[in-house]
Amino acid sequence: MTTLDSQLTPGSYQPLRFTFLIWVMVIVGGSGNNFGSVLGGFLIFFLWVQVEPMGAFLMHGITAGMAEDNGLRIHLLESVAHMRLLTMGLILILVLRFAPKGLIPEK
Repeated sequence: MTTLDSQLTPGSYQPLRFTFLIWVMVIVGGSGNNFGSVLGGFLIFFLWVQVEPMGAFLMHGITAGMAEDNGLRIHLLESVAHMRLLTMGLILILVLRFAPKGLIPEK
């Protein structure tokens, strides 16, 4: 993390980004299988990067009929970054419900 941010300060540490995201990667892929963990890492990182633009597109579509100064529209468009956390939580719940050993379980 020091090489990423050039310094390590407690105030800049984001546990959801560094701890929770890696935890979700391992659980989704399969904690007993190295290939599963790598696959989970690629899948979750791809979704982490793509969910915010897809969420912005979705929110623009949902709020298309609202007035420009509508408070709900403004709030929804400003909250698009939270779609990442919502999606990661939803994926984690679905995987734990339907594939508790991960996408590629231990043999």
